[in-house]
Amino acid sequence: MRLKSLVVCAVLFPGALAAVSSSTAAAAPVRYEAETSPAVCSGAIDSNWAGFTGSGFCNGTNSTSGHAQFQVTAAAAGTATLGIRFANGTTTARPADVVVNGTTAQTASFEGTGAWSTWVTKTLSVQVAAGTNTIRLNPTTSGGLANIDHLDFEAGGTTPPPPGGPVGWASQAGGTTGGAGGTTVTVSTFADFKAQAQSSGAKTILVNGSLSGSGTVEIAPHKTIRGVGAGSGISGTTLNIEDAKPANVIIQNMNIRGVRGNDAIQIENASHVWIDHNTMSSTIENDPDHYDGMLDITHGADYITVSWNVVRNHWKTSLVGHSDGNGGEDRGHLRVTYHHNWFDRTFERSPRVRFGETVHVFNNYYSNIDNNADSYAIASVMDAGLLVEGNVFENVRQACWSKSGYADSGPGRLVARDNSLTGSGPCEADGTVAAIPYRYTADASGTVKASVTAGAGAGRI
Repeated sequence: MRLKSLVVCAVLFPGALAAVSSSTAAAAPVRYEAETSPAVCSGAIDSNWAGFTGSGFCNGTNSTSGHAQFQVTAAAAGTATLGIRFANGTTTARPADVVVNGTTAQTASFEGTGAWSTWVTKTLSVQVAAGTNTIRLNPTTSGGLANIDHLDFEAGGTTPPPPGGPVGWASQAGGTTGGAGGTTVTVSTFADFKAQAQSSGAKTILVNGSLSGSGTVEIAPHKTIRGVGAGSGISGTTLNIEDAKPANVIIQNMNIRGVRGNDAIQIENASHVWIDHNTMSSTIENDPDHYDGMLDITHGADYITVSWNVVRNHWKTSLVGHSDGNGGEDRGHLRVTYHHNWFDRTFERSPRVRFGETVHVFNNYYSNIDNNADSYAIASVMDAGLLVEGNVFENVRQACWSKSGYADSGPGRLVARDNSLTGSGPCEADGTVAAIPYRYTADASGTVKASVTAGAGAGRI
C-alpha cells in the first residue's frame, strides 16, 4: 500500500492514540503443491521430512534431469512473483534455471538451509503471459534440486514507492534524493561498478547483472545505486557509506549477499541514506560471527530510512550504535526508520539500537526468528528510544527487549502498539519516547503480512 499523510502528536507513550489508516491488502498468492497434478516431479514425492505443506514434497532425481514443474494461471500478462518453498540439508547450494514457458528467465541459487526439515521460501519475479503458464525448475548441477514443497504464484506485483522519495527519517532535514539531476550510467562488471560508485558528482548507477567482488566499495555522496530487473546485485564486498553529512545515497532494487567477516552495508558518520526494495540474504552458519552485520548504522549516522527490503538467513542483522561506550558521539543522532521490511530467520538485531531516538519500527513482518534461547527481533538498549507499531511477529522467540536490557547493555525505552504476535515471546515495553516529526501512516497490523510479502524485496519496483 502507499503511505499517506498523518501528523503525529508531540509525545508518544504507552496507550497513546494515533491515527491508523486501513488499506486494501494485496491479493493472496495462489499455492501450487509439488505433489498435486498438473505439477510434475521428475523424481519421487516424499513425506519423510517434517514441515512440508500439503501431502508431500518433490525429491527430484539427483541429476540435471531431476526437475519440478508447475502450471499456473495469470489473469493478464505482466510481472509475477514466485515464492518457491524448499529445503536443502546439504552445505552446497543447488542452483536451478527458472524456465517460464520454455525460456530460461533466471538462475536461482537454492542455498543450504541447515537441515532437510528446515523449509524456507525463495522469492523471485518473472514475466508471464495471460492464461496458463508452465514454470519449471531445471537443476544445473549433478546434485539435482533442493526438495521442493510448493510454489506460491502472484501476478501483478505492487505499486512502486511514492514519487516524492522516502518516508521516514531520510525525508527530513533536506531529504534524500541520491543521484537525481546527475548522469545515468549502466555497469555490468564489478570494476566498473566500483569506479562509478567512488566517482564524484551526482549519478544514478544502474547495476545490470549479478556482480561479485571483494574488499570495500566506498560510495561517494549523491549516488543512486539501482539494480536492473529482479536478478541484479552485488556479493563479496562491503558497500561503505562513511564520513559524509549529507551522503545523500539511495540503494534500491539490489540482491545483496552477506560478506564473510564484514558488514554487507556499512553506514558510519553519514546522513541521508535510503535503503529500499532490496533482497539481502546469507546462509545460517554454526558460527554467528561467520558474517558480521547485514546493515549496520554507527558513529552518529543520521536521517536514514530502511524500507520494503527482504532480509533473510542472517544472524547479526542491523546494529544501530556499535558500542555501549559511544554515547558521546551517538546521542542526538542515529535517527532511523524501518518500515515494511520482511525479516525472516534473522536471529538478532532487527534492529538492536543504542542511544538513538526516536528509532521508528513500523509495519514490518518478522518470521521464524527462533534459532535458540537468545533469538530476538528488536532490542532497545543504552537509553535508546524506539516506537514499535503495527508489526507482525510469527514464531519469534522474543519480539522486543527494552526494560531488561540485552546482554551487557543497559535498558532502553520502547513504546509498543498494535503489534500482532503469533507463537512469539512478548514485546517488552517501557518508558516514553520523543515525537515523530514526519508525516506517515501506519497500516493496521492485520494487513501487514500480505502487503509486505507481496511488495518487499528486489524486483518489486
